[in-house]
Amino acid sequence: MRILALLAVTAAVLSFACMRKQGALLPPPEVVPSVDLARYAGTWYEIASYPNRFQKGCAETSAVYTLRPDGTIEVLNRCTRAGKADTIKGTARVADSATNAKLKVTFFWPFSGDYWIVDLGERYEYAVVTNPGRTYLWVLSRTPRMEEAAYLRILAWLKSKGFDTAKLAKTQQSGP
Repeated sequence: MRILALLAVTAAVLSFACMRKQGALLPPPEVVPSVDLARYAGTWYEIASYPNRFQKGCAETSAVYTLRPDGTIEVLNRCTRAGKADTIKGTARVADSATNAKLKVTFFWPFSGDYWIVDLGERYEYAVVTNPGRTYLWVLSRTPRMEEAAYLRILAWLKSKGFDTAKLAKTQQSGP
């Protein structure tokens, strides 16, 4: 039990340090007012993200979200790494039923991560996802490529919300 408490404190300190590193202590981002999980389900392609250790070397990254009868969401993340397909399955659950915009995703029990939807196209054609500490960031699209004008609008919006857009790395995608 002490080890879990120590891990939780360490995670909180690291999250705080990462937020301070961005220049100013920023509050957790606001999520979108409402997410229809049935519309959100399906395939999403990663257009850009903050580099992170668990996606190192990935290209052609995508995620498939499937609603389950029990209300959870099956998550299947895919990428190509060193020329080979790499996949991992997980489960997401709604952490805020008032909006459905805050999820907890688990790939390795008992550890879970925050998945907050902070921007969403009105036709669910794109989504922007982060965590409360703003240390992770993904720009997602229903198609492997996004129009440059749309991407630039998202970048401007992210900047206006205090995100460091210079850290975003575009994801190599094949397809139309």
